[in-house]
This record gives sequence, structure tokens and C-alpha cells, in this order.
Amino acid sequence: AAGHLPWIREGAARLDRANINAALDGSLKRLKTDYIDLYQIHWPQRPVNTFGKLGYDQFSVSGREADVILETLQTLDDAVRAGKIRHIGVSNETPWGVMKYLELAARHNLPRIQSIQNPYSFLNRSFEIGLAEMAMQEKVGLLAYAPLAAGTLTGKYLDGQMPAKSRRAIDSRASRYDRKGVDDIVRGYIDLAQRHGLDVAVMAHAFVNTRPFLTANIIGATRVEHIETALTSLDVTLPPELLTNIEALHARHPIPCP
Repeated sequence: AAGHLPWIREGAARLDRANINAALDGSLKRLKTDYIDLYQIHWPQRPVNTFGKLGYDQFSVSGREADVILETLQTLDDAVRAGKIRHIGVSNETPWGVMKYLELAARHNLPRIQSIQNPYSFLNRSFEIGLAEMAMQEKVGLLAYAPLAAGTLTGKYLDGQMPAKSRRAIDSRASRYDRKGVDDIVRGYIDLAQRHGLDVAVMAHAFVNTRPFLTANIIGATRVEHIETALTSLDVTLPPELLTNIEALHARHPIPCP
């Protein structure tokens, strides 16, 4: 991982050779395994718009962004050749970042990224704007995280509720879903699900599961019933009328929680 993370390697969380190797070797040791099937870069080193950040800060551009990506790929290539990892991917990336990874990999004969782990849910369909086309055309599949918007879509945070040990209670980054008007949007999806005889969580998972650019839906669970709900969605086919209604609701409230 890279970014402002003072609890990781004394705050030296950068995508250079030393940090990547330290992180990888540490993971192998903790997992007690000889190799990792898919190793992903969790955050870009450069500032990007994640967790609700809007606008573009042109002054954050250093001019070395491509150099960092190249060093990352070269380090991961060595790890692949050493048998420590088999495939690589990225997370919380942008269209520019993904295409730069692909360009540099092709130019320098380095491993090609296979996946992108980004948020995708009824409350955040920003992936569709620039990344979905890339995922389909370049075959870099989406591993969708937060399909329930950190539990927000279940309705458990409506009207200021904060269940003990819930995601939003323990992770400040989930506050991206605590925005003006979101409660009314969530109620809209809950009402839509109920009118079609579905649990809203099942409907939300089923929608994510059927996206053509999806490789996997990453579920989060603190209780067994959360897993059961997610598994139930695998056997649910959303009828055309419901899909039309979902798109109509989305059109009224596009991407309320980027």
C-alpha cells in the first residue's frame, strides 16, 4: 500500500523497491505461504480522488508518476520471476493509471495487471464512466469492493443510527457514504427491493454480480447472515422491469457517494 499511512513501516509507505519487497515478504511470512496468487497495489502513490475526494489538484502532479509505476512493475516482475507472486493487480486506480501500467508493461516486457479493485455499488457507479470500457477492452476485470456501500444500502444507518461494531463505527473512511440526501436515496432502493419481494442487500449484490466488467464481488461480513445474504444473491435474476427501475433511480441520483 502507498499513501499517508503512518502505521505502516513507520510511515514510509511508498511504491519503491524497498517498500514493495518489505511488504511482500512480510505478507508471505504472516500468511505462512511460499507464494501469492494475486498481488495488488492497494493505492497509487500519487494523489488520486478516492473516498469522496472531488476536483483535480494540478499542483499535486510531480512529473514522476510514470517513473513510480515503472519501478513498481520492475519490482513486481522480479517477484514473479522469484516465484513469490503469480499475477498482479491494482486498486483504487484511475483510467490514466491503469493504461499507464498496461503501456509500460507492454513497452518493457513486464507483467500485465490482471485486476482492478475499486468501489462499485448503487451509491457509487463511477467505475462505469471511464474504467468499465477499459476493463472490457483490456481484460482487466473489476474486483468490486463495498457492494453495499459499507452497509449503507441495508438501511442500518438511516436517521443517524450507528450500530455498535458496524463498519462506519470503526472506519472513518466509510464516512464517504454519510452525505446529505443519501438517506432518501437508500430508502428509494429499499422500497424498490420490497416492491419486487427482495431484500435490498440481495438486490444490491445481484446487480453487482451481473455487470459485464465484473470479475468478482468482494463481500464484507461481520456475521454469518451477511455471508448467507451474499450467497443468496447468486441465485437471483433481476427482472427487466426491476433493472429499468434501478436505472431510473440511478438517473435521478447519479453517483451520490464517489
